Amino acid sequence: MSRESTALPTGRTAVPANITTPDHVETRVGTFDFFDGVPTEETAATVYDHLDFLRGVDVYLNCIPAASLEALTSGMVSVGLDSCHKVAITERLLDANPLFLTGNTDTVYASVVLDLGRDGPTVVEIPPGCGPGTVNDAWFRFVVDMGAPGPDRGAGGSYLILPPDHDGPVPDGYHVARSPSLVNWLILRGFLVEGKPDAAVENFRSGLRVYPLQAADRPPEMEFLSFSEAVMNTIHASDAEFYDEVARVIAREPVDVIDLETRGALAAIGIHKDKPFAPDARMTRILTEAAAVGNATARTLIYRNRDPRAPYFADRQWMNTFPGGDHRWLNEDGRGGRDRDARTTFFYVATVNTPAMAMKLVGRGSQYAYAALDARGDVLDGGRAYRLNVPADVPAADFWSVVVYDTQSRSELQTDQAFPSRNNKRDDLTYNEDGSVDLFFGPEAPGSHPENWIQTLTGKSWWVLLRLYGPLESWFDGEWKPGDIEPVT
Repeated sequence: MSRESTALPTGRTAVPANITTPDHVETRVGTFDFFDGVPTEETAATVYDHLDFLRGVDVYLNCIPAASLEALTSGMVSVGLDSCHKVAITERLLDANPLFLTGNTDTVYASVVLDLGRDGPTVVEIPPGCGPGTVNDAWFRFVVDMGAPGPDRGAGGSYLILPPDHDGPVPDGYHVARSPSLVNWLILRGFLVEGKPDAAVENFRSGLRVYPLQAADRPPEMEFLSFSEAVMNTIHASDAEFYDEVARVIAREPVDVIDLETRGALAAIGIHKDKPFAPDARMTRILTEAAAVGNATARTLIYRNRDPRAPYFADRQWMNTFPGGDHRWLNEDGRGGRDRDARTTFFYVATVNTPAMAMKLVGRGSQYAYAALDARGDVLDGGRAYRLNVPADVPAADFWSVVVYDTQSRSELQTDQAFPSRNNKRDDLTYNEDGSVDLFFGPEAPGSHPENWIQTLTGKSWWVLLRLYGPLESWFDGEWKPGDIEPVT
């Protein structure tokens, strides 16, 4: 098509150039062609493909929490957690065999899948002395804390979890929480005693009870299933199967489990509450690429974090998993909106969403710092040897630990060691004269202090999480800080 410029009649308002579109526009997507502002058929096709791609990437990054909770609960169901009275427990701690996002090797986990659509209001009775516990909904949002950070304050108690549509009477005698979703995840942790899990395991076995409220008169007998050394995967897909995981959540949950904007973004790529998710060949091709870009983005956010709030220290590589200090991922209490990048960063590698992990709770709760680069800013290489100095007087009232993770699976690194970690209460570490301790990383044990060594694998990268349980003031004010991970030459 071609056109000739026609002069405007005298006295008419001139059309500014900045509200018009040239006939040819060069972009990163390609050249867009127009006839007097109207796109050609070829340009329209390119734009629509790109629009669907953008929406696919947006859904991937925005819906990682949902896909992660879905994969986690599906993995738990696959090993037998098909009723609320069944508990997966790490009676021999969580080793590297199960694929589980940044699980710790330091506490006893008790995991329960709650299906409020099947069971209705559900009772959770926790014993005194239970460690931190949390219920998260199907979008990995906070529902309620239990144990020390919860309303029972560690004294034990009975909780009642209500489904979103519950409009009946609520009996007295419970800590009551209402979930926006039908499927929820309950995760409880028990602390080691003298470096052993036995006491925590017994506390759960003798004192934890979960049952539908309607069965309160005759609750089913609890069943405890070990997922120590279990063969299981609880991690969401990185490829286009990701969208199938999210589609299952949308099909099952109430329509208002998410906001209208997210619902619209999902519907734009074919994920709709009332329709089957069945992308055609064109959309499948686009979503395959969108998942690849979304996955690359999430990996970049965590391993090459550019958030200026993320570094704990100006001269260290240690990063904060909760920059902004808000479990809702709100910037400046919402004035800066929701920090979607920070939320993506967290849920791509972690589980459990609770205010106790983001707030300053001196002597209670927990704090986390991760490092994916060495002191020079280089990727941690499993074929090289490294040293980490943990200074004396670690600000942890309960315990501290360092756990090594696989950069691919974000799970514990699988090596010849069952537990790729070191813990000051569980392990017999050798300390330096100044009270500090040197931890060593590499494919082979160092010549001295092999008890301080965590194995890595040649050909693989790795990263670490430093955990402080019962964090003390010197952590929050920055007075105490760990060394960087230093290459050993």
